[in-house]
Amino acid sequence: MMRLITLLFLVVSLVLTGCAHVQYGDAQGRETVNTDFGSTDLQMIASKMVDDLLSFPPIVQITSQRRPVVFVDKIKNKTMQHIDTESITDTIQSKLINSGKFRFVDMSVVEQVRKQLDYQNESGMVNPATAVQMGHQIGAEFMLYGNLSEIAKSSGSTRDVYYKFTQKLMNLKTGIIEWSNEKEIRKQRSRSLFGL
Repeated sequence: MMRLITLLFLVVSLVLTGCAHVQYGDAQGRETVNTDFGSTDLQMIASKMVDDLLSFPPIVQITSQRRPVVFVDKIKNKTMQHIDTESITDTIQSKLINSGKFRFVDMSVVEQVRKQLDYQNESGMVNPATAVQMGHQIGAEFMLYGNLSEIAKSSGSTRDVYYKFTQKLMNLKTGIIEWSNEKEIRKQRSRSLFGL
């Protein structure tokens, strides 16, 4: 009897795993699986924010003769979902770096950099002629930061989710907000009578 159950389990496992079909999709394609924040939303937000920042007249003027140094603060997730806001930050930062208009300092690795500089300058294991000296890093002039929030409502078989992404660029010397914009996304899902 035990052998029959084991054999039956193996056959069912093979049938279930044998039915799986995996294929590559278009990473830039529109995904509309549900109302949760997804890859299409991330791509739309990043493109909108970068395009708007790069075309804003005062920013065009600031970046016409030089590449200002910026640091990006982590985007605050004010939604009820677990959203990897670091992915949004990374995409926006990559697009801005690749525009050739800005330079960035990475505040997320400051502790690792400090440890490496301490090792180079204090361990006695690194040739002093090749050790990077402390106190020569360039300070950021601007801080890019933002929030992602949502309002979700349900009524019967309909679910409506409104997302708002706000981003700002602050001049660290003056405290002035040099640029700000927001992108709104609304997603709706309706279930049929049979829940399909």
